[in-house]
Amino acid sequence: MTLIKSISGFRGPIGGKPNDGLTPIDIVKFAAAYGTWLKTNSSKKIKVVIGRDARISGEMVNSIVCGTLMGLGIDVIDLGLSTTPTVEMAVGFNNADGGIIITASHNPAHWNALKLLNGKGEFISASEGQHIIKLTENDAYSFAEVNDLGTITKDSVSLDKHIDAILALPYVDVEAIKKAELNIVIDAINSTGAITVPALLTRLGVTQFHTLNAEMSGQFAHNPEPLAENLGEISDYVSKNKADFGIVVDPDVDRLAFVCEDGSMFGEEYTLVACADHVLSIKHGNTVSNLSSTRALRDVTETRGAIYTAAAVGEVNVVNTMKSNHAVIGGEGNGGVILPELHYGRDALVGIAIFLTSYVKKELSASQLRDSFPKYIMAKDKIDLDPTLDVDGLLSLIEQKFKENELDTQDGLKIYFEGSWVH
Repeated sequence: MTLIKSISGFRGPIGGKPNDGLTPIDIVKFAAAYGTWLKTNSSKKIKVVIGRDARISGEMVNSIVCGTLMGLGIDVIDLGLSTTPTVEMAVGFNNADGGIIITASHNPAHWNALKLLNGKGEFISASEGQHIIKLTENDAYSFAEVNDLGTITKDSVSLDKHIDAILALPYVDVEAIKKAELNIVIDAINSTGAITVPALLTRLGVTQFHTLNAEMSGQFAHNPEPLAENLGEISDYVSKNKADFGIVVDPDVDRLAFVCEDGSMFGEEYTLVACADHVLSIKHGNTVSNLSSTRALRDVTETRGAIYTAAAVGEVNVVNTMKSNHAVIGGEGNGGVILPELHYGRDALVGIAIFLTSYVKKELSASQLRDSFPKYIMAKDKIDLDPTLDVDGLLSLIEQKFKENELDTQDGLKIYFEGSWVH
């Protein structure tokens, strides 16, 4: 087993020995370190929002996290079954000091994680993450006396507030979507997309939709990463039932993919491209994605007379680059759409609302909409390297060989060619 401690939080497979798998002891330590970090930055009573996806271990992890924070004297607002973007927004709704999302995102069902947010509802920085990790290593936390224990409050309204904010955006046309009388299929992977995506579609005026894998049991019907090889069921269902398209989300609803009317993949890389194209048609501005995302976003942005910037891989890096470049939309090629007007986090729900508006306005089929964008094919591969290999030295040699090309060295080495690139 492997327990991973990183700047974005703590994740690993459930069970095993402490500091090996994600055990109750590890969960207490991580939650306590995070709560202690929050308390050192404020003299007032601390408030933290908690939410989780539907994976099997979620209730257990949630109980431990809530109890640990209360033991530190922190008040907890528990959203229960929710989504990553809803928890992020709920930090602001509740004027909270931070938040914890209990989800291992696209990882298998036996994994779970604690994703840590700051008081803005954004993922903590690298330096903050390192400080929290150090607190866990030194057991540097002290729990509250009985009269100073925290409280717990249930929150059942943040999803509605989240959807309210989406519907108020200038990029979402509820009347146009309603008039289109769309027929949509959802793959909810037996997690919280089964409640959140139908809730959004209903508010958008969509009355014809069918949800596959809607049990919220955490028993994922297939590999939860929304890639073509995992989406055979919805692909067949969409084409056989003549649906307009299919919507696929991951377990915590921050990644988004679409299936075209003929059962083919719209392409996870093109989720952000389609949403950005629509936003840029209404509001002029810059865009950002990470270095390993499709070049099509750059093409679409420059066609609109705006500036595209590539960020290092990782949501925190994308967000920081978006802020410094005043981007109006950005995200990652894994189907993650970030719209600053809503919040600085990947949000499948806002991606769905923007995509539906673009779809009905352009009056194209999903496959035609996909084919209207610059076409790129992406190949991703992993290779095993000898541990003794000087990777930095090798990259330097490659950089020298291609020194006449446009290069980006902020995260490894990316080389731009005419109409293509390699990272």
